[in-house]
Parts: sequence; C-alpha cells; structure tokens
Amino acid sequence: MPNTAMKKKVLLMGKSGSGKTSMRSIIFANYIARDTRRLGATIDVEHSHVRFLGNLVLNLWDCGGQDTFMENYFTSQRDNIFRNVEVLIYVFDVESRELEKDMHYYQSCLEAILQNSPDAKIFCLVHKMDLVQEDQRDLIFKEREEDLRRLSRPLECACFRTSIWDETLYKAWSSIVYQLIPNVQQLEMNLRNFAQIIEADEVLLFERATFLVISHYQCKEQRDVHRFEKISNIIKQFKLSCSKLAASFQSMEVRNSNFAAFIDIFTSNTYVMVVMSDPSIPSAATLINIRNARKHFEKLERVDGPKHSLLVR
Repeated sequence: MPNTAMKKKVLLMGKSGSGKTSMRSIIFANYIARDTRRLGATIDVEHSHVRFLGNLVLNLWDCGGQDTFMENYFTSQRDNIFRNVEVLIYVFDVESRELEKDMHYYQSCLEAILQNSPDAKIFCLVHKMDLVQEDQRDLIFKEREEDLRRLSRPLECACFRTSIWDETLYKAWSSIVYQLIPNVQQLEMNLRNFAQIIEADEVLLFERATFLVISHYQCKEQRDVHRFEKISNIIKQFKLSCSKLAASFQSMEVRNSNFAAFIDIFTSNTYVMVVMSDPSIPSAATLINIRNARKHFEKLERVDGPKHSLLVR
C-alpha cells in the first residue's frame, strides 16, 4: 500500500516588504538572491505544497503583509488562517520604521495561535541583517530577541538572524524543517550508527530539493560552527549553476592532505555528505558503504513504515 502523505500547515507572516516571499522562493523555488528583486507583493494568501522527504508535505501559507490583509486575518479569516497550524514563522524587517506596529501584529498572531493552535511552534526571523553594520549586528539581534521572547509569553519562540545574501537563511530554515520531521530521532540514531560503522568524522543528511540539513552526526569536534549552512548555500548555488547548463548534480569528492569529503545522492529524497580523515580508507570503500546504506535509509523515510535500525558490529 502506498504511504499517505503527512501534511503540516506552516504560516509565513510579517509586514509587507519584510522579505517573506523572497526567502520562500530561494529555499523552495530555486531562486538566487538577486532574482528575488523581480518578485511582486503577495496578495492575500498564497498557498503552496512542498513535498519534503517523500511523505511529508509542507502546506505553506505565505500571507500578504499589507495592513488590510493583516486586519482580515485577525477578524473574518481568523479561524481559517490560524486553525491546525504546526509552525508560525514571523518575519521582521530589522530596519522597519514601524516596529511598534510590527510587534502589535505579532502579538495579534500569537493570540490567534494560542486560541486555535496552542501546540504550534513559533519562529521569529529578524531579516535583512546584511543592511546592519557588521559590528552592530550581535547587539541589535540580541536586543530584538529579548523583546520577542518577552512578548511571546506564555508561548516560546526561537529567533534567528537572516539575510538572503548569506548562509543564515539556510540555518534558520533547517531548524524549522527539523521540527516537522516526524521520525527525526530514529533518523539521527541510524545516522550515528552509520557514521560509526564506516569510521567517519562526520555525516550530514540534506533534503534533496532544498539542500537543507535535516540530520547530522559528528564523531570529531569541528571548528566551524556555521559549516552546515555554508555547505547548504554553496552546494545549492552549484546545483543551480549546473541546471543552467542543462546538467544535473549527482556527486562530488573533495580531498586534501587532512580529509576527504564525499557528497552523493543517498535516497530518492536526500543527499549525504561523509567526511573522512583516515588516509588508510580508500575512496572506493566509502562510496561502497554509502551505496550499501541507501536501501536501509529509504525505509526510514516512510513515515508509517516498519522500524529498523543499523547495528554497530
């Protein structure tokens, strides 16, 4: 029997011009940052269904942020908009001159969420951080984060600084999507076992279309805490460059005197990245191990499928 799709409703809200549609287009529609300039304002609500990891479907509601629409969301459309929400993503323009109004609308969203979807997870993205002077970014974000957490009570919110011009967008959206994956703990356990079996330093799992990191396991400490989102951004841009040349990206091996990194198609919905530092393990052995693990991880992606686990021998 085919598996039934699991739909998760995601609200994307914020003032008009805050950058909601631009970030959605980069993550899910393969836009590059400079091409988002031609996107127009969202009228009312734009619905899109994004298939993610096979059975998981993100029912994304991109809500236009003009005042008229916002008022309607809290009155005549209140039940329709805020019922059965899994995740609310609220986007703030860091340079907004109407911060008080932004916060008022955000609180109105929280009241509607508390009434209609009290278990929803809340994410606040402080966006367009590239417009802030670099030496001021940490301070401004920290102040905004403290304000948002205070305003969100009794609900909890996770805050991220974002920009379409760097990898911060991938960090935020990877964290959001991670919350929606139903069997993520089992996936991580099996990824850990896989890494230990093949003696890898680190293993990352990327969603195939978006290249968001959905799971990882590291056996050795790594210096760069931002490496996941940097890799997502670099490989996504490389994939887009390949597609412009009518070529498809399948795999890559990067090697130097300290390590070898392998990126390869893993399952029908994922890529895997394996990092090895043991020079005695040949590339062919690692590639064979990746190939042999594919069938097992395919089974894990079936949300309602049987529960299996890789065993460390």
